[in-house]
Amino acid sequence: MVREAPGDVAPRLLLARTYYLSAQLKRAEAELRWVLDSDPTEEYAHLMPGRTLQRQSRHAEAVPYLRLAAAMSGEEAAS
Repeated sequence: MVREAPGDVAPRLLLARTYYLSAQLKRAEAELRWVLDSDPTEEYAHLMPGRTLQRQSRHAEAVPYLRLAAAMSGEEAAS
């Protein structure tokens, strides 16, 4: 899907989620960075890098993503 529509955010988010769920965290992180560069208003694309970084024990790097995702959704951010 990504090859057929390389500029489309939705397939990239799906690919990033697939990478995340299969513990290919560096690949997930790369796809999510592409999505955020393309569409910085995509709420889920802020949450997922936070979760991806947490799974890599990079907690301090995860905090800004998680806080922004929480602010965008209207929820309280967890530290």
